Amino acid sequence: MSGVNHEERVSTTGTGGDPADRVGDPGRALGGFLRARRGRVAPEHVGLTGGRRRRVRGLRREELAQLAGISVDYYVRLEQGRATQPSTEVLDALARALGLDAAERTHLVTLADARRGPAPSIPASPLLRGVLDSLAHFPVFATNPRLDVVAWNPLGAELLGGLAEPGRRDPNNARFLFFDPASRDVFPDWEPRAAEAVGQLRAAAGRYPDDAALRALIAELAEGSDDFRRIWDSGVVVMCGAGRKRLRHPVAGLVTLDFEPLHVPAAPEETGIVVHVFSAGDDQEAAAALTRLGDYVSSRER
Repeated sequence: MSGVNHEERVSTTGTGGDPADRVGDPGRALGGFLRARRGRVAPEHVGLTGGRRRRVRGLRREELAQLAGISVDYYVRLEQGRATQPSTEVLDALARALGLDAAERTHLVTLADARRGPAPSIPASPLLRGVLDSLAHFPVFATNPRLDVVAWNPLGAELLGGLAEPGRRDPNNARFLFFDPASRDVFPDWEPRAAEAVGQLRAAAGRYPDDAALRALIAELAEGSDDFRRIWDSGVVVMCGAGRKRLRHPVAGLVTLDFEPLHVPAAPEETGIVVHVFSAGDDQEAAAALTRLGDYVSSRER
C-alpha cells in the first residue's frame, strides 16, 4: 500500500496555517495555492461523477494529477512543497485542469519561479505628484505593491475617506479595509473590494517572498481580521483591472464611477506603483456627485 494518503481531508478554510508563514516559503505557498484551488473545482464540472462518497471538498489529489497528466506522487510533492520547480508544461497542465483565469495562472507561474528580494521601493516622485494634481477633476491616488497609498490628489484623498488628514484613516488600503469600520461606508460593495486587496497582496507575496514588510503586514492582517483569513484561505488572486466601483461620501452621496489603473513599473516586469483613476464617464449623476465633492474640497481649502 502506498504511503501517500490520496483520500485526504480538506478543511473548509482552504490553505490552512498561517498566511505569513507561507509567504516566505515559495514551496509552501505554491502547495497552499494548489490545494486551495483544487478544493474549489466541482468534480462534475470536469466530467467526474459517481464513485464512492467523498470526504474531500473539490478534487482529490489523484483526480487532479490525472486531469493534468502527471503522476500522483509528483503532484503530492508539489502540494507538500518538496518539488518547487515544475516545468512550464506542468504548470500549463495544472492551470488548465484547475480552470485558472489569466491572473491565477500568472500567480501560479510566479510562485513556481519566485524571485528573491523585497518589493521595489520607489517613492512618488515630484513629477508623479504633479501629474496627480493636474487631474483636478478626477479622484486619483497611487499605491505600491504593499497597498500603501503613496500619493493622491485632493478629490482622491477625500473620496477615499480622508487620506490627506493624519489620523483620519490608515494610509494602507488593506489595513483600512480590514481594521476600520468606516471602510464599509466608503465601499458599499465591501466584499469584492476586500477580495481585491487580498488578491493583490497574495500576488505581491508570490512575487516578493522575501519582503519583510509585506510578510509583517500579512501577519498583522491575519492576526487581527477573521475576514482577511477567510478571504486569504479561499486562494483568491485578483489583478488590478479596469471596471466600475461604487463609493459613498457624506457630501457626494452614493456614486458609481469608472475606474482605470495605470501602472508605473519600477523596472521591467516589476509591479512598481499603480495610479488609480476614477471618472464619471458619461454618467451625469456621477458627474454631479464629483462636482459636489470638488466644491466641498475647495471650500475646505480656503
